[in-house]
Amino acid sequence: MITTLLLAAAAAPSAGTSFFIQTIPLVLVFVIFWFLMIRPQQKRMREHQAQIAAVKKGDRVVTGGGLIGKVTRVTDTEVEVELAQGVRVMAVKSTLTQVVDPKSAQPAND
Repeated sequence: MITTLLLAAAAAPSAGTSFFIQTIPLVLVFVIFWFLMIRPQQKRMREHQAQIAAVKKGDRVVTGGGLIGKVTRVTDTEVEVELAQGVRVMAVKSTLTQVVDPKSAQPAND
């Protein structure tokens, strides 16, 4: 009877080893999420922030509301955007969603 108990105790993994084996899948899932989702999103955010910080007079921008205009004045936190001839609005820099590259812009099919 004692030998049976000793063999059973030797065959069963210890509590520390069992915990370690159970956490390996969680760690692997987190690593996969990090490389496939979190890291690329952080890279896109850094690129977007750099693009918005580099906005200068004359750039064409798209606001968060979908308005497209030309930047006429830039301050630290705001930009003045000309939407049409004589129509200017002030927008917070952080609400700009995109700086339109004039080289990639396509002409309208009028």
